[in-house]
Amino acid sequence: MKRAYLWAVLAIVAATLLGIAVARHSGYVLIAYDTFRYESSLWATLGLLVAIVLVLWLLRVLVGIVLTSSGVVNPWSRRNRSKRTRLAIEQGQLDLAEGRWASAQRHLQRAAEAERQPLLYYLGAARAANELGRREDSDSLLERALERQPQAELAIALTHAQLQMERGETDGALETLQAMHERHPHNAQVLRQLQRLYQQRGDWSSLIRLMPELRKGKVLPAAELAELEKRAWGANLGLAVQREGEGESARQALERAWQQLTNAQRQEPQLVLAYAEQLRQLGAEGEAEAALRTALKRDYESHLARLYGLVRGSDPARQLQTAEAWLKGHPDDPSLLLTLGRLCLQNRLWGKARDYFESSLRLQRNPEACAELARLLASLGDTERSNQLFQEGLGLLDERLLASPLPDAVRA
Repeated sequence: MKRAYLWAVLAIVAATLLGIAVARHSGYVLIAYDTFRYESSLWATLGLLVAIVLVLWLLRVLVGIVLTSSGVVNPWSRRNRSKRTRLAIEQGQLDLAEGRWASAQRHLQRAAEAERQPLLYYLGAARAANELGRREDSDSLLERALERQPQAELAIALTHAQLQMERGETDGALETLQAMHERHPHNAQVLRQLQRLYQQRGDWSSLIRLMPELRKGKVLPAAELAELEKRAWGANLGLAVQREGEGESARQALERAWQQLTNAQRQEPQLVLAYAEQLRQLGAEGEAEAALRTALKRDYESHLARLYGLVRGSDPARQLQTAEAWLKGHPDDPSLLLTLGRLCLQNRLWGKARDYFESSLRLQRNPEACAELARLLASLGDTERSNQLFQEGLGLLDERLLASPLPDAVRA
């Protein structure tokens, strides 16, 4: 309140002084240029200048109001541009989440061009274009993102590699990821995408070489990594044989791949299973039987026991005796009972084989056991039961067959 009084007093004093100055002398101003001539008192001229300044200030204020006004005054104002950009972002993200790819690309691309930090919107627009099959548009959007935000090269490259993998361009994805691996060797996401790509390509040897980095970087949980490593080494055993074809060279390649494993890995049931299966396919059934017998003696595993019945060792009677010893500790394992039935067939013990197959089926209705018992019963003359078991086994192989409709004549 005191400040207002002070300003009022100062205004009165200034007006008084100005009035005294005007009364004492009006002054004179003359401006002449060519044909132009202006004459006036000093105080009128000063008043005119003040009026001009006030008009210019008012014009500036009006222009500012127009530029920052709402859509009623100026629909192209900065505020409305920001509003349109925000709406494009919201709509584009919603479209992307709900799978409206064309709309998502349009809105996110518009938002990216308007924003100072456009990376996420370019990435979203590129993904939408990729879903529409517009590969060139997708790559172009990623290139534009790199131009606008070159510091985000890794994020853009990872997105590019992911999109390449989704559309089956595994060679291009591999090139992209290998380049990023050289520049960012410890990045967890680069390692994870390389792991997925090697799996997709079936490049198990490269995946095996990547394992130490995956383990060191803790890219996967320990249990998942261990399972992946066993799968990779098992598949690598098969690839070693495939590369050499058949014969002695394939056998040597298999042995080399097997010896590359650590002692602990050579005791893993999953890897022993893969190794023995490859030996069996190469005709080295004696070696396969020995490998399985050693593994099962060390640590019994049902899948190994099942394969043991499919290999022919050098001494079928001893093989049967060995398997029957396992029965004491695992009397309720249907896979072991199936194996015992098969070994009895090798030893021409028909009645005993039948009993083992029946016992296996009582524990588990398995198509293999159905087929083995059906073959045996057919040879023994029980064709009716044999046919029933063949039909049951076929239904167990694909239960959808049982649900499929059939013509009335066929059902009858």
